[in-house]
Formats: sequence, structure tokens, C-alpha cells
Amino acid sequence: MFKPSICRTLVALALALPAVSIADFSDVLDTPADMSPLAARGLLNDLAVAGQRMIAAGQRGHIVYSDDHGASWKQARVPVSSDLVALSFPTPALGWAVGHDGVVLHTTDGGLNWSLQMDGRRTGPLMLEQIRARAAKGELGDKAQADKLVDEVGHTAAQGAENPFLGVWFADAQHGFVVGAFNVIFETTDGGQHWVSWFDRTDNPDRLHLYAVHGIGTDVYITGEQGLVLKLDREAGRFHALETPYKGTYFGIAGTTDAVVVYGLRGNAYRSTDGGSHWSPVDTGVQDSITGGSSFGAQGLALVSQSGTVLFSRDGGEHFVSHRPAKPAPASAVAVSGDVIVTVGAKGVRAQALQ
Repeated sequence: MFKPSICRTLVALALALPAVSIADFSDVLDTPADMSPLAARGLLNDLAVAGQRMIAAGQRGHIVYSDDHGASWKQARVPVSSDLVALSFPTPALGWAVGHDGVVLHTTDGGLNWSLQMDGRRTGPLMLEQIRARAAKGELGDKAQADKLVDEVGHTAAQGAENPFLGVWFADAQHGFVVGAFNVIFETTDGGQHWVSWFDRTDNPDRLHLYAVHGIGTDVYITGEQGLVLKLDREAGRFHALETPYKGTYFGIAGTTDAVVVYGLRGNAYRSTDGGSHWSPVDTGVQDSITGGSSFGAQGLALVSQSGTVLFSRDGGEHFVSHRPAKPAPASAVAVSGDVIVTVGAKGVRAQALQ
């Protein structure tokens, strides 16, 4: 969630800094990420496994990778210095990263080098162009409904590059979704060469932030604010809302072929074994927010909390066992590689043996 208190703090800090001339300003979308030996120790927001490689992404465009199960890390070359939030690798070679300023990055070499596919300077005009075209074809309902949608998209587009993408998921080399703040969502069916806005294809009338998108089995889910969980109806070409027992924010989704688990604020997590029709509470044993999750093996799930507690399940999320590291640190994502579990967060990468 975007908090006013954080915004006020940032404004105060900006006023306290020395004045910088316009000539000295460099847009983060035009500035490659600095190469730093400390990149793996800074703020990292997400983590992905691509074959035998692990990739993590975070602040100022930093992306790092490891080929030895997290023991050592090298930095990738990234063309922007925007903060990066989420990763998806449908194959060991092909991956996508998204983040602030509407950034969508792509790699074809397993995360070593990245190129810019889309940014916030293009997403707004693209959304507006597409929604106007659909309205003109009569695809958005009556005139009042169409005008309302065009106005909403116009308002979002007018905000420029400030809206972030917060989640990304690709089913394969061609088909994927990116989601973000204020219900911004795009689909690609050609590996990111072209993007189609799905702003009008979600049951999200309040335009709540979309935090994560993920495919589990044959289904695709989105989670967001105020208990929002959406599920793709392929036949209708739309994400329909699912009812869950919790009305707080869900930060993400993890699952196996038999079950899906949504997780979020205050240690809340819920599990469904029937595609989201019914949900049962998961006893996580933690009170702080659960910020990341991933699957491993046939029935393994790992979750991580904001305080660094790691939760393990080997039965598809029905039961979890917690492990708190000797030196816990705030964590935002978790993944398993071999017999090692790796977390990333405010203090970079941490690796430990899988118990």
C-alpha cells in the first residue's frame, strides 16, 4: 500500500537535499543501473529460480544472480535504475522483471543481460488508445459505461510514469501478464512485443492495487488490497473476483497442483483445494505480514514473513513448520534451490540449509 506518511517523509528529505539543476537531472528510465560490489547486500524485493540459477531483483535496478545455490552472487546488466519489484522465469533462459516507473524488462540469457520492453511513459498512452478504440466499437457497454471507463483510464494515464508494476507471471515464452497499482494490468501473447490493457476486464470496480499474479496448475490468480482475489475465466476473457474470509491485503499466491495459498497482512493465509470456491485458514503461527512465497518439489511450499521467519510445508500448505534464523532480517521473497533455502529483503540475500 502507498502510505501518506511515507510520501511526507520523502518530500521532507527532498527539501533537505542540495538543489540540483535540471541540467544535472537524469531520468531513471534512461540511466543504467550502477554496477556495485554490494548489490547483493542491498534491498532486494523478489527472487526467482531459472533452472540451476537463482535471480534476485531490487532497488535502483539491481539484479543479481547465483549459479551455486546462493553461495555467491554476480550483478547483471540492466538498462534502467528504477526500483524492481517482481520476477518471472517461464524457462531457464527467458525471464521478465517489473517495477516502479511502469518498467517491464526482458532477458533471453538467463538473467545476465536485460532489455527494456515497456515503461510508464508508454503504458498510459497505450491504455488510453486501446480503451478508446474499444469504446468506439461498442465493446464497453452503453455510452455511460464506456465514458466512465475512458475517464478512469484517462486519469491513470495522466499520472505519467509514476505508477508501478507490482507483479508479473509468464506461462511460457509468449503468454504473460503484468499487474500493478490502481488496477493497471496488461497481457502479452507474443513475448512482450505487444501489450494489451485488461483494465476493463477485472472485477475490481474500486481499482484496488494488484500486488501479484501467478499461475497455479491450469488457473491464473491475482491478489490485491482489501481481500481482493481474482481468477482468470479464459472463456470470458476476464478476471472474476473470488470470495475469501479475509478483507485485508493479500501480497501473494503460492501453490501446488492440488492447492493454492494466498497470504498477506498480519500473518493471514488461506488455502483452497477447489480452485478458490472454498477457503480454510492456515495456521502460520506468525503475527507479522507474510510477504513472499514459492513452491518446491511436488508438495513443498515456503513462505516468509516481514520479520524473516520462514515457514515450510511438505503437504501442499495444509500444515507449516516455522523456522526463525539466528540473525533474522526483514524478508520479501523466498525460494528453494537444491537443498538450500534463500530469502531476500532489506539486507540483501541470505541462504541456509533446507531442513
